Amino acid sequence: MKREFWFIVGSQFLYGQDVLDTVDARAKEMAAELSKVLPYPLVYKVTAKTNKEITDVIKEANYRDECAGIVTWCHTFSPSKMWINGLANLQKPYCHLATQYNKEIPNDEIDMDFMNLNQAAHGDREHGFIAARLRLPRKVIAGFWQDEKIHKRLSDWMRAAVGVAVSKKMKVMRFGDNMREVAVTEGDKVEVQTKLGWQVNTWAVGDLVKEMGKVTEAEIDALVAEYEANYDIATDNTAAIRYQAREEIAMKKMLDREGCRAFTNTFQDLYGMEQLPGLASQHLMAQGYGYGGEGDWKVSAMTAILKAMGENGNGASGFMEDYTYHLVEGQEYSLGAHMLEVCPSLAADKPRIETHHLGIGMNEKDPARLVFEGKAGKGIVVSLIDMGGRLRLIVQDIEAVKPILPMPNLPVARVMWRAMPDLTTGVECWITAGGAHHTVLSYDVTAEQMRDWARMMDIEFVHITKDTTPEKLEEELLVKDLVWKLK
Repeated sequence: MKREFWFIVGSQFLYGQDVLDTVDARAKEMAAELSKVLPYPLVYKVTAKTNKEITDVIKEANYRDECAGIVTWCHTFSPSKMWINGLANLQKPYCHLATQYNKEIPNDEIDMDFMNLNQAAHGDREHGFIAARLRLPRKVIAGFWQDEKIHKRLSDWMRAAVGVAVSKKMKVMRFGDNMREVAVTEGDKVEVQTKLGWQVNTWAVGDLVKEMGKVTEAEIDALVAEYEANYDIATDNTAAIRYQAREEIAMKKMLDREGCRAFTNTFQDLYGMEQLPGLASQHLMAQGYGYGGEGDWKVSAMTAILKAMGENGNGASGFMEDYTYHLVEGQEYSLGAHMLEVCPSLAADKPRIETHHLGIGMNEKDPARLVFEGKAGKGIVVSLIDMGGRLRLIVQDIEAVKPILPMPNLPVARVMWRAMPDLTTGVECWITAGGAHHTVLSYDVTAEQMRDWARMMDIEFVHITKDTTPEKLEEELLVKDLVWKLK
């Protein structure tokens, strides 16, 4: 879907038509110039001077699917009471850009006419007050509109807002139920749909098996050719690759038919299937679909959302699981992987298709999967958990490294990283906060973007950083527990 953001500028009639014409011209220029450097168009809508103008444009923004959010700016002094009715009914993400048209004060030219025209320092504070009074979730970005750091922050906010739009229309297809007896994959689906917009429902594995039976050999040939173009083939077991292609084609048809952007399965429920989807799930994730193992629908949806927030609408984000630690002093790392399903967007080099035995679940034959090492670089891991009555989003800063061991007998994709502030303290903090063993690992999306997303969705946010200590985190969680129980 085409996405855009609406630029709403505030003013009033007091200054006369010449000033309003100047504001209008400048707003058009700013929107056009910013659109050249932002990931989505910034569409100038109106220089609003009345309650009705503001209410009408916000009402329209609410009901236009292509509008992913609004950006406001008060070039002159816009009395804030006129914004109340519109902002009180706003349903889209909201950014207040506190800027001004000119970068410098013109020493020789400044007079009262200049002061009356350029009142952003005055107008933005008045506008900011009413948003604070209405207790609206918003992003405030201050600085000169032509500066690169403003472009970066506004771009990041836009991507978070797109994550909200994706969330509001999220549908998750669960092939079967959750893995038995696993606590963290459970959750209140009614609350999640109310809060985040997700529709989470189950389709029988038998329905998938029926769809697999309809896949033609020609369809499989075409997808295998795509595999060969994107990945190195490191197995002679072509039957296993073709079976994965059959699974992928069938799953994609069902997902697209139902409008689902994410899916789950579990190795405990493979009724009528020869193999757990490995390569099939990985290649679907490479196309932007979210996935969650063990029936984990929360991480599945979050994977799809972070992918949509990333570069070009499908960034380097993927389903991940903490498997084991390297606890040698001075070399403390976490090794993340999964049985089969790690997205190739995380790969440092071209992935290989391999076939190996999978010693868990009800596989009749050895599944094909992509094997690779993850990229080095800064990133985050994200976990959404159900605290009973509210949702908590936990984000931890990490630094991924090239795996320090070759691990030649580990036949799965893997990523190695150092959790902040250090591995053991980070683990203590993660466990204290209730973080799941499943996460979304992202190289593209930042903790600030996830904070923005959580604010827009009105859910609790916890950030584990290089400065976090278990003691500080315990105090923070206690306060948040009290605050969120009152909300």
